[in-house]
Amino acid sequence: MVVIGIIGGVACGKSFVAKQLGSLGAEVIDVDRIGHDVLRDTDVRAALVQRWGDEVLDADGRISRSAVGKRVFANNSDGRGNLEFLEGLVHPKIGETIRMRIEALSRDDPGKPVVVDAALLIEADWAGFCDKIVFLEVPREVRLARAKQRGWSETEFSQREAAQGNLDLKRKQADWVMDNSGSAEHTFAEVQQFWRTFE
Repeated sequence: MVVIGIIGGVACGKSFVAKQLGSLGAEVIDVDRIGHDVLRDTDVRAALVQRWGDEVLDADGRISRSAVGKRVFANNSDGRGNLEFLEGLVHPKIGETIRMRIEALSRDDPGKPVVVDAALLIEADWAGFCDKIVFLEVPREVRLARAKQRGWSETEFSQREAAQGNLDLKRKQADWVMDNSGSAEHTFAEVQQFWRTFE
Protein backbone atom coordinates (compact mmCIF):
# COMPACT_ATOMS: atom_id res chain seq x y z
CA MET A 1 0.00 0.00 0.00
CA VAL A 2 1.28 3.44 -0.97
CA VAL A 3 0.61 6.36 1.40
CA ILE A 4 0.67 9.78 -0.26
CA GLY A 5 1.06 13.04 1.64
CA ILE A 6 0.05 16.37 0.10
CA ILE A 7 1.84 19.57 1.11
CA GLY A 8 1.99 23.19 0.01
CA GLY A 9 1.23 26.70 1.14
CA VAL A 10 -1.93 28.02 2.76
CA ALA A 11 -4.92 27.77 0.36
CA CYS A 12 -2.94 25.81 -2.24
CA GLY A 13 -5.82 23.35 -2.73
CA LYS A 14 -4.64 20.27 -0.81
CA SER A 15 -8.17 19.06 -0.09
CA PHE A 16 -9.20 19.63 -3.70
CA VAL A 17 -6.33 17.48 -4.99
CA ALA A 18 -7.00 14.86 -2.31
CA LYS A 19 -10.62 14.67 -3.46
CA GLN A 20 -9.51 14.21 -7.07
CA LEU A 21 -7.17 11.39 -6.03
CA GLY A 22 -10.10 9.92 -4.14
CA SER A 23 -12.18 9.97 -7.33
CA LEU A 24 -9.48 7.86 -8.99
CA GLY A 25 -9.65 5.24 -6.26
CA ALA A 26 -7.52 6.43 -3.35
CA GLU A 27 -8.71 6.39 0.25
CA VAL A 28 -8.45 9.90 1.75
CA ILE A 29 -7.65 10.54 5.40
CA ASP A 30 -8.99 14.03 6.17
CA VAL A 31 -6.78 15.24 9.03
CA ASP A 32 -8.80 18.43 9.48
CA ARG A 33 -11.81 16.25 10.32
CA ILE A 34 -9.68 14.25 12.75
CA GLY A 35 -8.72 17.57 14.33
CA HIS A 36 -12.40 18.41 14.79
CA ASP A 37 -12.90 15.09 16.57
CA VAL A 38 -9.87 15.63 18.80
CA LEU A 39 -11.26 18.99 19.96
CA ARG A 40 -14.29 17.08 21.26
CA ASP A 41 -12.02 14.88 23.39
CA THR A 42 -12.89 15.44 27.07
CA ASP A 43 -9.26 15.89 28.16
CA VAL A 44 -8.49 18.29 25.31
CA ARG A 45 -11.59 20.37 26.03
CA ALA A 46 -10.67 20.58 29.72
CA ALA A 47 -7.08 21.63 28.96
CA LEU A 48 -8.19 24.37 26.57
CA VAL A 49 -10.77 25.73 28.99
CA GLN A 50 -8.22 25.67 31.80
CA ARG A 51 -5.81 27.75 29.69
CA TRP A 52 -8.26 30.19 28.06
CA GLY A 53 -11.48 30.02 30.03
CA ASP A 54 -15.06 29.55 28.88
CA GLU A 55 -14.57 32.10 26.08
CA VAL A 56 -13.30 29.27 23.87
CA LEU A 57 -16.64 27.45 24.14
CA ASP A 58 -19.52 27.92 21.72
CA ALA A 59 -23.21 28.12 22.67
CA ASP A 60 -23.39 24.32 22.88
CA GLY A 61 -20.41 24.06 25.23
CA ARG A 62 -18.06 22.72 22.57
CA ILE A 63 -14.66 24.14 21.68
CA SER A 64 -15.01 26.98 19.20
CA ARG A 65 -12.37 26.64 16.48
CA SER A 66 -12.66 30.33 15.60
CA ALA A 67 -12.10 31.36 19.23
CA VAL A 68 -9.06 29.10 19.47
CA GLY A 69 -7.82 30.38 16.11
CA LYS A 70 -7.89 33.98 17.33
CA ARG A 71 -5.59 33.01 20.16
CA VAL A 72 -3.11 30.80 18.33
CA PHE A 73 -2.80 33.03 15.25
CA ALA A 74 -2.69 36.30 17.20
CA ASN A 75 0.00 38.64 15.96
CA ASN A 76 1.45 39.27 19.41
CA SER A 77 3.78 37.73 21.98
CA ASP A 78 1.09 35.33 23.19
CA GLY A 79 0.25 33.92 19.78
CA ARG A 80 3.32 31.72 19.35
CA GLY A 81 3.09 30.32 22.85
CA ASN A 82 -0.60 29.58 22.41
CA LEU A 83 0.07 27.81 19.12
CA GLU A 84 2.82 25.68 20.65
CA PHE A 85 0.52 24.77 23.54
CA LEU A 86 -2.30 23.74 21.18
CA GLU A 87 -0.04 21.72 18.90
CA GLY A 88 1.61 19.97 21.83
CA LEU A 89 -1.83 19.01 23.09
CA VAL A 90 -3.54 17.83 19.91
CA HIS A 91 -0.82 16.72 17.49
CA PRO A 92 0.07 13.49 19.33
CA LYS A 93 -3.61 12.49 19.41
CA ILE A 94 -4.07 13.34 15.73
CA GLY A 95 -0.89 11.46 14.79
CA GLU A 96 -2.01 8.36 16.65
CA THR A 97 -5.36 8.45 14.83
CA ILE A 98 -3.62 8.77 11.46
CA ARG A 99 -1.39 5.80 12.29
CA MET A 100 -4.33 3.63 13.34
CA ARG A 101 -6.32 4.49 10.20
CA ILE A 102 -3.40 3.67 7.93
CA GLU A 103 -2.90 0.35 9.73
CA ALA A 104 -6.60 -0.49 9.40
CA LEU A 105 -6.63 0.38 5.70
CA SER A 106 -3.49 -1.69 5.10
CA ARG A 107 -5.30 -4.71 6.58
CA ASP A 108 -8.63 -4.14 4.84
CA ASP A 109 -7.46 -3.13 1.35
CA PRO A 110 -3.65 -3.32 1.09
CA GLY A 111 -3.58 -2.54 -2.64
CA LYS A 112 -5.43 0.75 -2.34
CA PRO A 113 -3.40 4.00 -2.23
CA VAL A 114 -4.04 6.22 0.78
CA VAL A 115 -3.88 10.02 0.75
CA VAL A 116 -3.11 11.97 3.93
CA ASP A 117 -4.64 15.44 3.60
CA ALA A 118 -2.95 17.44 6.38
CA ALA A 119 -2.03 21.13 6.39
CA LEU A 120 0.84 20.53 8.84
CA LEU A 121 2.13 17.23 7.49
CA ILE A 122 5.78 18.32 7.68
CA GLU A 123 5.54 20.57 10.73
CA ALA A 124 3.81 17.91 12.86
CA ASP A 125 6.20 15.12 11.77
CA TRP A 126 3.41 13.13 10.11
CA ALA A 127 5.35 12.85 6.85
CA GLY A 128 6.94 9.71 8.28
CA PHE A 129 3.64 7.93 7.65
CA CYS A 130 3.97 8.62 3.91
CA ASP A 131 5.78 6.82 1.09
CA LYS A 132 5.37 9.69 -1.38
CA ILE A 133 5.08 13.45 -0.81
CA VAL A 134 3.37 15.68 -3.38
CA PHE A 135 4.01 19.44 -3.26
CA LEU A 136 1.34 21.71 -4.77
CA GLU A 137 2.91 24.63 -6.61
CA VAL A 138 0.67 27.70 -6.44
CA PRO A 139 1.88 31.36 -6.49
CA ARG A 140 1.16 33.38 -3.36
CA GLU A 141 -1.16 35.80 -5.16
CA VAL A 142 -3.35 32.92 -6.36
CA ARG A 143 -3.46 31.38 -2.89
CA LEU A 144 -4.32 34.75 -1.35
CA ALA A 145 -7.17 35.23 -3.82
CA ARG A 146 -8.51 31.78 -2.94
CA ALA A 147 -8.25 32.55 0.77
CA LYS A 148 -10.21 35.77 0.29
CA GLN A 149 -12.93 33.75 -1.45
CA ARG A 150 -13.16 31.75 1.80
CA GLY A 151 -13.74 34.99 3.69
CA TRP A 152 -10.22 35.45 5.06
CA SER A 153 -8.56 38.85 5.22
CA GLU A 154 -4.99 39.29 3.98
CA THR A 155 -3.89 39.63 7.61
CA GLU A 156 -5.49 36.28 8.52
CA PHE A 157 -3.87 34.68 5.49
CA SER A 158 -0.44 36.04 6.43
CA GLN A 159 -0.81 34.93 10.06
CA ARG A 160 -1.68 31.38 9.05
CA GLU A 161 1.11 31.30 6.49
CA ALA A 162 3.61 32.46 9.14
CA ALA A 163 2.54 29.53 11.35
CA GLN A 164 3.54 27.02 8.65
CA GLY A 165 6.95 25.96 7.42
CA ASN A 166 9.11 27.45 4.67
CA LEU A 167 7.74 26.54 1.22
CA ASP A 168 11.16 26.13 -0.39
CA LEU A 169 12.10 23.56 2.25
CA LYS A 170 8.78 21.78 1.77
CA ARG A 171 9.29 21.64 -1.99
CA LYS A 172 12.72 20.05 -1.49
CA GLN A 173 11.15 17.27 0.60
CA ALA A 174 8.65 16.37 -2.11
CA ASP A 175 8.88 13.40 -4.46
CA TRP A 176 6.50 15.06 -6.93
CA VAL A 177 5.64 18.70 -7.70
CA MET A 178 2.16 19.37 -9.07
CA ASP A 179 0.85 22.65 -10.51
CA ASN A 180 -2.48 23.57 -8.94
CA SER A 181 -2.62 27.21 -9.99
CA GLY A 182 -4.94 26.83 -12.99
CA SER A 183 -8.33 25.39 -13.79
CA ALA A 184 -9.84 22.27 -12.23
CA GLU A 185 -9.34 20.49 -15.54
CA HIS A 186 -5.66 21.40 -15.61
CA THR A 187 -5.20 20.13 -12.07
CA PHE A 188 -7.02 16.89 -12.82
CA ALA A 189 -4.67 16.27 -15.76
CA GLU A 190 -1.75 16.75 -13.35
CA VAL A 191 -3.37 14.39 -10.84
CA GLN A 192 -3.94 11.74 -13.52
CA GLN A 193 -0.31 11.97 -14.60
CA PHE A 194 0.77 11.35 -11.01
CA TRP A 195 -1.78 8.55 -10.57
CA ARG A 196 -0.41 6.69 -13.58
CA THR A 197 2.88 6.22 -11.73
CA PHE A 198 1.04 3.67 -9.54
CA GLU A 199 -0.53 1.68 -12.41
